[in-house]
Amino acid sequence: MGTTVVKLNKEKLKEAKQYYKAYISSRKIPYAAFFAKKDGITITAYNSGKVMFQGDNEKQEALLWESMPTESTKKTATLPADFAQKSIMGSDEVGNGSYFGPLVVCAAYADKNHLDTLKKLGVKDSKMLDDKQILKLAPQLESSIPFQKLVVTPKKYNQIQPRYNAVGMKVALHNQCIHLLLEKMSPQKPEAILIDQFAQETTYRKYLKSEKNPITQNLYFITKGEQYHLAVAAASIICRAEFLNSLKQQSQEVGIELPSGAGSQSDKQAAKIIKKGGIELLANYAKLHFKNTEKAQKIAQKQN
Repeated sequence: MGTTVVKLNKEKLKEAKQYYKAYISSRKIPYAAFFAKKDGITITAYNSGKVMFQGDNEKQEALLWESMPTESTKKTATLPADFAQKSIMGSDEVGNGSYFGPLVVCAAYADKNHLDTLKKLGVKDSKMLDDKQILKLAPQLESSIPFQKLVVTPKKYNQIQPRYNAVGMKVALHNQCIHLLLEKMSPQKPEAILIDQFAQETTYRKYLKSEKNPITQNLYFITKGEQYHLAVAAASIICRAEFLNSLKQQSQEVGIELPSGAGSQSDKQAAKIIKKGGIELLANYAKLHFKNTEKAQKIAQKQN
């Protein structure tokens, strides 16, 4: 078992506590801001900002926090003048923080001559749209603009997750979506590619080096990218609709309502699946490395 220690500022420490919310243990440790267990790794975060990662793959988990963008790095991100009016390819993902349902990544291309049409359709930040609006918009977008989406089902996610940390998996998926969409569009090319930022650019490019078809040119990174160009907003809407439809389909398949997110309701529904078919069945619908699995197992045991 290895040990890696990183030092976080107050801002990053707060972000880390929120990130590990589903994995935090009730165990009390002197001077600790929180104690969590994730994928066989223990994370002890102290009020001083020191965070200790212990486990077999602790270095990968620690690297995530050395690469996570802070508010200061987010604010320094800049885009070219009149970026919102250019022909841009944008990419985003949905489902990374949800226990049930797939991880969906999408790249979409919005030509500058079609921006007004997209606005009239109602394309905007998906967080400003309800599920009904998103499910109505997505098919219209898929029939009107070039796009590429990749859907990682929970079953597939559980198979590949041990080989990837959170950043590595998303870099691989975003890059593949962008690569495939560029091939579809060829010889047409976007003026730039905007990725909804989930890690610092240097970290993204570090993971990119191990990809088969790395797209390295004309990349821009900014958080809340859907607010800066309709291409990212469109990608986000397509992702969200796919996630919602998949969650509904999987609920019908297993005969149990599967909620989004990773709250206590997810624990309860997972316990029902475990009682119905064990961890083997749950693996088809949930991301097993989440803390929810352990909680659901305890609930199921109490109900026996």
